[in-house]
Amino acid sequence: MSRDRVIVVMPAYNAEPTIERTLADIPAGSVDEIILVDDCSKDGTVELARRLGLTVIEHETNKGYGSNQKTCYRTALEHGADIVVMIHPDYQYDARLVPHLAGLLSAGHVDVLLGNRVRSRRETLAGGMPIYKYLANRALTIVENLWLGQNLGEFHSGMRGYRREVLETLPWERNSDDFVFDSQFLAQAVYFGFRVGDIPVPVRYMEEASSINFARSLEYGLLTLETLARYAMHRHGLMRSDIFEPRAGAPAPAGGPKRARRLVDEARRFAEAAPRGREERER
Repeated sequence: MSRDRVIVVMPAYNAEPTIERTLADIPAGSVDEIILVDDCSKDGTVELARRLGLTVIEHETNKGYGSNQKTCYRTALEHGADIVVMIHPDYQYDARLVPHLAGLLSAGHVDVLLGNRVRSRRETLAGGMPIYKYLANRALTIVENLWLGQNLGEFHSGMRGYRREVLETLPWERNSDDFVFDSQFLAQAVYFGFRVGDIPVPVRYMEEASSINFARSLEYGLLTLETLARYAMHRHGLMRSDIFEPRAGAPAPAGGPKRARRLVDEARRFAEAAPRGREERER
């Protein structure tokens, strides 16, 4: 059986100081291609990425973080990816976990997999996450888990992986070109019935690591809450939102909420079968 084609994508902006370290941590032979999309950096990001042998796509103007991801995913699909792992090239996330994300996705355990930076409060703060970001992350994640019916450690990671069918189904092209793209994407994944999970990843903040300031963080938080409101209103038929409408020509998932119910039924059947299996072995 052939192995899934794994492509890593890196949305980059002024990432020259950290690209090489991030790349060095990805285990050799664990991925088939690495694509870096540069959002009109002012440093030597593009030149260094090319010297390191990456596939490089350049934006002629700065289009924003969400737009950068759109180019990443569009290119990865065009290059035949079965599994796409997105990681920020700022050395904040432990790239040694890339094959673990890819393996869980390839095995079909989940459809969307996040790197969770918040395994424990002490670990996260010791890694350098500012206290206001930690508190905001915790608060938003609690609200998102309740609103979306999930149980994730965090929703705001810059390390995440997807199965191809997720990217072919969700209407992510309609999402924001800014940072709230991530929140919209996860709300879409839940709405369309995909399975979302996470694994712990060590956090590593430093001067070179990309980070948005307090004002931008506040804007991101408010837009995330707006996304949750749009999700709820669309789901209950109170207001239609284009980011939750099926994309034209997309393969039909098994009906969004219907698919979610099917997965619950499968889990229940699996749990019921386990005792029978033990009884048969004991005989």
